[in-house]
Amino acid sequence: MATPMRAKTDRIRVGDLARETGKTVRAIHLYEEMGLLTPVTRTSGGFRLYDRSAIDRVKWMDMLHGLGFSLQEMRDVLREWWQADLGPDAMKRLREVFEERLIATRETIKRQRELEHELLAGLAYLETCNQCGTNESAVGCVHCELDHGVAREPVLVAGFKSAPERGSGARSNRSSFVPLAEIAGSEVKSMDAPARGPRSRA
Repeated sequence: MATPMRAKTDRIRVGDLARETGKTVRAIHLYEEMGLLTPVTRTSGGFRLYDRSAIDRVKWMDMLHGLGFSLQEMRDVLREWWQADLGPDAMKRLREVFEERLIATRETIKRQRELEHELLAGLAYLETCNQCGTNESAVGCVHCELDHGVAREPVLVAGFKSAPERGSGARSNRSSFVPLAEIAGSEVKSMDAPARGPRSRA
C-alpha cells in the first residue's frame, strides 16, 4: 500500500512546478509545446501532472539558457542527439557544442570582468564627490577641479559628462522630438518652391 501512495505524491501540478522552479505557468506550457518537457499524466479534470524529475529538467534548461541557448536551439540539439545513429557520433557532436559554448562563455566572462573593472573605477571616482559642496548644477561637474585621485576620468563617468547638452549653458525647453506637422509642412514648402534650373541662353 505504501508504494501507490508514494507514486501519487511524486506527481506535481503545473502550478507547483512553476513555483518550485521560479517560472510562470505559461513558460511551463511553452516548454511542453516545444517538446522539452512532457507531463507524465493528467488528472480526471484534465490537469497536467509532472514527475518531480521535471524540476531538475527545468533547471537544466535554465542552465542551457544561461549558456546562450534559445528554446529552439535546445530542441534542435536535443533532437539531433537522440536521432544520432551511433552513440559515439552523438557524444562527439555534444562535445563540439560544449566546446563552442565554452569559448563563448569565456569571452562573456572576460567582458564582464572588464565591465566590473569600469564599475569599480567609476564608484571610486564618485566616492570623492561626497566631499563636494558646490551648489552648481550637473554642468558644473563637467569642469570639476576636485582631485579624484585618478589620472583620467573613468569611461562610464566621462560618457555622462560628454552628453550633447554639455556645451550649452542653459537647457532649451524645446523638445528634441519634431512634430509630424512641422516635417510635413517643410516638405510641402519645398515641393511648392519653384525649381531653379540652369538659365536658358539667349
